[in-house]
Amino acid sequence: MLLLANLFWGLSFPVIKSITLLHAQLLPDAGTWFSTAYTIAPRFLLAVIVLLAWQARSFWRITRAELKQGVILGLFAAAGMLFQVDGLQFTAASTSAFLTQFYAIMIPVYLALRSRRTPGALVWISCSLVLAGVAILGRFDWRELTFGRGEWETLLSSVFFMGQILWLDRSEFVGNRVEKFTLVMFLTEALVFLGLSAATAPSVDALVLPWTSPGWLGLTASLTVFCTLGAFLIMNRWQPKITATEAGLIYCVEPIFGSVMALFLPAMISAWTAINYPNESATSHLLIGGGLITLANVLIQLRPPAKPAAAASK
Repeated sequence: MLLLANLFWGLSFPVIKSITLLHAQLLPDAGTWFSTAYTIAPRFLLAVIVLLAWQARSFWRITRAELKQGVILGLFAAAGMLFQVDGLQFTAASTSAFLTQFYAIMIPVYLALRSRRTPGALVWISCSLVLAGVAILGRFDWRELTFGRGEWETLLSSVFFMGQILWLDRSEFVGNRVEKFTLVMFLTEALVFLGLSAATAPSVDALVLPWTSPGWLGLTASLTVFCTLGAFLIMNRWQPKITATEAGLIYCVEPIFGSVMALFLPAMISAWTAINYPNESATSHLLIGGGLITLANVLIQLRPPAKPAAAASK
C-alpha cells in the first residue's frame, strides 16, 4: 500500500511541473513564491471539501487526540514542503532530491540514539543503498556540493518530513480514525498555503484566473484525487503498521516512479494544455539508481525491523 502511495506521489512530479508552467502562461507577472503556494493550496482545499462531503454528518466529531495528531502532521508537512520548494530555487534539482531523502538515514540514527540500540547491519546497508540510488538517479555530483541557503533549507525540509513520519508512528495515537485526523491535517496545510498565496498574490485576479483554465482545473483535480487524497490517506492508514525506519526507506521509491512518469506524461499533458514540456529520456541512471533503491527495500523486507507491540495492534 505504501508503494501505491509512492506511485501517486511520483505522478505529482510531472503534474506539479505542468501546473507551474501553466501559471507562467496565465500569470506571467506573478512571482515564484505565489506560483508555488498556489500550486499546493488548491489541492488541500479541494481535498478538505471532499472529506467534508464524505463525512457530512459527522465531520465535527473529532477527538482531542485526532485534532492534535492532524494539526502537528499538517504543520510538519507544510514546513517540509515550504523549505524544500524554497531551497530548490537556490540549488540544483539533483542536490535537492538527494538531500530531501536524507531522512532515510536520520530516522534510524534518531531511533538508535533514543533507544540506545543499533537497528542492525541490514538497516544500515539498506539506508546506504537508498542514498546511493537516489544520488545516481538524480545525477548528484559531490564535487559541486557547497552548503548555502538552498542546501541547508533542503536538509531542514528533510528534518520536517522525518518529523511527519515519526509523529504518525507515535503509539499515543493508536485508535485515531484516519479520515478524521487526515481532514485536520489537510485543513492545516490548506490554511498555511492559502495564507501564503494571499500574501504573495500580485492581485485578486491572480487568485481567480487559474480556475477559469480547463487544463489547470484538470491537473489540479488529478493532483487532489491521486497525489493528495489517495496518497496521504494510504500513508496515514498503513504506515503505522510498520516501523518508521522501514517506512522511510519505502518512501525513497518515490523518485523512481517520478522518473518513470516523466518519460511519457509531459508530452501528453503538453498536447492537452498547450504548454512546452518535453518528455525526459530513459538513461542508465534510472536503471542503476532505481535498482539500488529497489534492492534496499527488498533487503529490508527480508528481515524487517520489529514493530513495538503497542503500535503494532493499530
